[in-house]
Amino acid sequence: MAKDRMDLLGLLRKRVEEADIDFLREALRVMVEAIMDADVSSQIGAQYAERSPSRLTHRNGYRHRPWDTRVGSVELRIPKLREGSYFPSLLEPRRRSERALLAVIQQAYVEGVSTRRVDDLVKALGCEGISKSQVSRICQELDTVVESFLSRPLDGGPYPYLWLDALTQKVREAGRIVNVSVVVATGVNGDGKREVLGLDVGASEDGTFWLTFLRSLVARGLKGVQLVISDAHQGLKEALSTVFTGASWQRCRTHFMTNLLSRVPKRAQPAVATMVRTIYQQLSAVEVHAQHERVAAQISERFPSAAELLEEAREEILAFTSFPRSHWKQIWSNNPLERLNREIRRRTDVVGIFPNRPAITRLVGAVLAEQHDEWAVSRRYLNMSAAESLEVASEGLAMFPVAAD
Repeated sequence: MAKDRMDLLGLLRKRVEEADIDFLREALRVMVEAIMDADVSSQIGAQYAERSPSRLTHRNGYRHRPWDTRVGSVELRIPKLREGSYFPSLLEPRRRSERALLAVIQQAYVEGVSTRRVDDLVKALGCEGISKSQVSRICQELDTVVESFLSRPLDGGPYPYLWLDALTQKVREAGRIVNVSVVVATGVNGDGKREVLGLDVGASEDGTFWLTFLRSLVARGLKGVQLVISDAHQGLKEALSTVFTGASWQRCRTHFMTNLLSRVPKRAQPAVATMVRTIYQQLSAVEVHAQHERVAAQISERFPSAAELLEEAREEILAFTSFPRSHWKQIWSNNPLERLNREIRRRTDVVGIFPNRPAITRLVGAVLAEQHDEWAVSRRYLNMSAAESLEVASEGLAMFPVAAD
């Protein structure tokens, strides 16, 4: 008997030294199930099949549960009770190691890592692979965080500047792959720091969709808007004039330049673009408007269509001149929001086609929440000191109509 025991110990020692993963995994399973059996026997007051007056209840089969460990995933049989419940303390729900694994998967999802690469990541951690449906279920835990972020009160106002933009994403609906619009709003609060204000997903950028979105921002506390910066999105201007009465609209200079150059022959586009940029290089509002007149006159002879558009859009593309000079570079275009959109596309391009609209909100909302946190701890975006208070004449804050792109 002693010799057999020594042989068994020697075999165990050899297996451990050779790091036989299959053996270690099976040994761990047997040991943990033995511990659970003893734990259950203590809880019900009797061993398996034992007749005892102290018995409180009986076993009622097993339920299977995968357990991710350093030696891989172990399939455990957890005893079930006919009355009451049992769950081993060593496998308490969402132990720290499990929560860490879920956090890794969720972060990988937010970072735009594909499901296949997430599967490889999980295997690299020593666990079994994970399916697309498992990744989806895990990432749904992000919904609570994202929903809380997107519905939070906007109490950092007033928000004098508001940037709006939209991008498209592909989603499966009714058996088809369709494009939907994802609108994002950012702003600068009273301390001069940027905030992500809102997100919504809709079928198209029509006036009803924009109106609903803007009203939802106001309902959450958005106030004090003096200038809205955006492209000439369909339906947006009417919605702005309804919700933000008295606010100015700054048409993005970058997108306007694209519209303007479409009316100029390709060979002349660099020269015209250079001339138009000189409008924004002036040092005062008076000089900006004067240079606008000169440029419009200079290009009118050769490119009358472009000159006509430049003249018609005067108030829309020069609305920034009614605000502090030090703010001009940040408020005369939608470029700050475009940079955020590029980061969103970098994450969403890996997904390609979303299974539904909530999945878009989950991923894009998580990206926006991450960016919002970074802005909260960064330096001020704009100087909102008393010396540069936004005292603008009321007649200079009218919403000007413009032809759509």
